Amino acid sequence: MTAISASDARLIRGNSAWAEHWGQLRKNRLGLFGLFLVIVMVSSALLANFIVPFDPTQIMVGPRLGPPSWAHPLGTDQLGRDILSRVIMGGRVALIVALTSLAAALSLGLVLGLVAGFGPRWLDNGLLLALDSVRAFPVIIFALAVVTLLGPSLLTVVFVVAVTSIPVYARVVRTQTQSLRDHEYILAERAMGAGTGRILGVHILPNVIGPLLILVSMDVPLVITLEAGLSFLGMGVRPPTPSWGTILNDGYSYIQNSPWPVIAGGIPIILTTLGFTFLGEALRDIFDPKLRRDV
Repeated sequence: MTAISASDARLIRGNSAWAEHWGQLRKNRLGLFGLFLVIVMVSSALLANFIVPFDPTQIMVGPRLGPPSWAHPLGTDQLGRDILSRVIMGGRVALIVALTSLAAALSLGLVLGLVAGFGPRWLDNGLLLALDSVRAFPVIIFALAVVTLLGPSLLTVVFVVAVTSIPVYARVVRTQTQSLRDHEYILAERAMGAGTGRILGVHILPNVIGPLLILVSMDVPLVITLEAGLSFLGMGVRPPTPSWGTILNDGYSYIQNSPWPVIAGGIPIILTTLGFTFLGEALRDIFDPKLRRDV
């Protein structure tokens, strides 16, 4: 018989684990529906330059606030711009804000949480005080202060979302780290002379990153809604850059003339929220044994 190397054994175990997870996801209809919506949203955002029928910022000579037609499936806005093109490009803006801000918040929150959970007591107390101080500010009030200092822009929205999200992820990682630091295998590693870096990177990090990624996936719709809300209030993306929030703002101003801009700007937010929420709950049921429905 041919001996199987350690790397091949790990690869086989990894493939079988992914096959098991995929099989569990296939049984969850809402999870599959959420995955479909997420794929559609991400694909349309990545391929926006190739699938938009018109320039989303071009003021065209034609019907203003026109109803849906073959040429403009979602109608036109008050400047004659194609709403479908603006919705598609607005999805790219929403995805950029969500991925950039959450990636920054996840990275910093992960580091701060590991340091707080595994470090000395005085450092833990100091970091908790700083995190709670940031979290105590209402998001909108904090956003108003930052916009006053930096001005409304896409970078401002990313900064606001990242700063207000860091305490959430840091607290989750801190709690998970403190629950693991006194386990027997961690104590055995310490007794064998393993350094702090090895313990955190090899033993603790793999156990905290899974729940954290599930939390991030469920926070994506919250970030997208926040970006749309800030843009709607004039504190986010500035015209003529397409954003779901600016589409809603323009549509609200002319809602008595045509309801289509409001409908076109609201439906993507609803579908994106449903997609990431259903997918996040399905991933939670799969990767968190304590919350699995089939146990």
